Amino acid sequence: MSNLGNWPDPIETMQAQTNAVLLSFSMGKDSIAAWLAIRDKFERIEPYYLYLIPGLEFIDEALAYWQKVMGQKIHQLPHPSLYRQLNAFVFQPPERCAIIEKANLPDFDYEDVNRIVREDVGLDAKAYCATGVRAADSPMRRMHFVKRGPVMHSRKLFYPVWDWTKDDVITAISSAGVKLPKEYKWFGRSFDGLDLRFLLPLKRHAPRDYARVLEWFPLADLEVFRYEHRAQG
Repeated sequence: MSNLGNWPDPIETMQAQTNAVLLSFSMGKDSIAAWLAIRDKFERIEPYYLYLIPGLEFIDEALAYWQKVMGQKIHQLPHPSLYRQLNAFVFQPPERCAIIEKANLPDFDYEDVNRIVREDVGLDAKAYCATGVRAADSPMRRMHFVKRGPVMHSRKLFYPVWDWTKDDVITAISSAGVKLPKEYKWFGRSFDGLDLRFLLPLKRHAPRDYARVLEWFPLADLEVFRYEHRAQG
């Protein structure tokens, strides 16, 4: 992509610093592209997946596929949004609120996640984390890369596909012969929220997983209820 500045290649920058990196792997197309870009560039890559709801069958199925493709374990941790939404009582009935408060769930962010994974797998602080964020995703992300480039030393992040277009991503995935998770057929993207875009297809295509979501966020069913009754009216 043009007009992003004359920044050094992020992969080469990391190779000069370390032979081991983390990979934030959502199983979305951009994170798949990031893995394809770095898979033969480092001696050790430690991928991790952050779950919004534990134990969803379609997620477990996709993780099993990708662990086979990668030939290694994908570490699983809770997404910061899971605890954040629970602490904010999102879609929670009143009787659960006091229980959630007493649980005193911690607040944490992506930097905490990367630190925890490094410690868990025995990597030192030189191990930066690769993500699939691209400048073409939004004007805000483009501006970020124009100003700061594809390596963020303050947060120990680098962006191996920062200057890729969507066509570059699709071509790389197709050429590699790997497949997107079934959630792309349901949602048009990877699963990352509790709004109607995700809840309605999940109820239609994976009712057991939808029931699992309601175990954690019982009142999420109201989103679908409102939609269905508007459609009937």
